[in-house]
Parts: sequence; C-alpha cells; structure tokens
Amino acid sequence: MDVKNQIVMSQVMMPHHANALGVVHGGEMVKFMDTSAAAVAMRYSKSDCVTARVDEMSFHFPVHVGDLVVCTASIVYVGRTSMEVLVTVDAENLKSEGNTQVALSAYFTMVCIDETGRPQEVKPYMPQTADEKVLYEQAKAYIERKKAFRK
Repeated sequence: MDVKNQIVMSQVMMPHHANALGVVHGGEMVKFMDTSAAAVAMRYSKSDCVTARVDEMSFHFPVHVGDLVVCTASIVYVGRTSMEVLVTVDAENLKSEGNTQVALSAYFTMVCIDETGRPQEVKPYMPQTADEKVLYEQAKAYIERKKAFRK
C-alpha cells in the first residue's frame, strides 16, 4: 500500500474511554476510526474532507482498558468527489504474548470539500499492488450496488 493511501494510528485505551466494566465504548472506537479515515482522505486529496457515510460497521471483539489499539485507514476507491476508506482496528492485550485481534472494521465514505464547503473533485486513484486491486474491485462493485439500490 502506498504510504499516501494509508494512515496507521495507535493509542492505549484508558479508563475515560470505557464503561464501568472496563470495556471501551463503541462510540470512542468509531470516533478514532473517523479521525483516521479523515486523516488519510485529507492526505490523499490535499484538501478538507468530511464523513458522508459509514457502512458495514462490524464490532468483532470488545476492546478493554489497557489494550493497544491500532487503527489502519486505507483508501480503496476514489470517485469524482469522494473516497472510500477501509478502516480496521486491531486490539492487542499488551500483557499477553502478541494476542492481537481485529476488533472493528468499517467503510467510510469521505467527501472532499472546497473552502466554501462544496464537494470538489479528487485526483483519480490507481491501485498498484494485487491486494490494492482486489480491494478496489470489491469497493467498486459495492458502490455500484449502492447506486442501484438508491434508484
């Protein structure tokens, strides 16, 4: 993955992120994911970006206080004014022997905006690696299904 098409952010989850049982609130995780998606979209487009849609949000495993979470946001498809960003969150119990699990995943649609807040065009995206091409084709098919559903 081209470094300009991906951002990796990490942080240790603290008690203020969690409920009384020590489980991190889902909203805290979504906020972290949204920040990562915005960062990679802004880096790619060199402009401000806003979240237009979140799809296929899946909570696979709970995240606990003390876990290290690593959020990876990758551009997988670019339309005329929007970008599809795949965001995954890995959680690692730092006291275990490398026990890392994918805790969450989702697709974020980020729209590139100009200084007046109106959508503006984004440069085309050309996947380079085999993995990027697979993700690109999956995202393209998904977008076509979304468009057909809206008609």
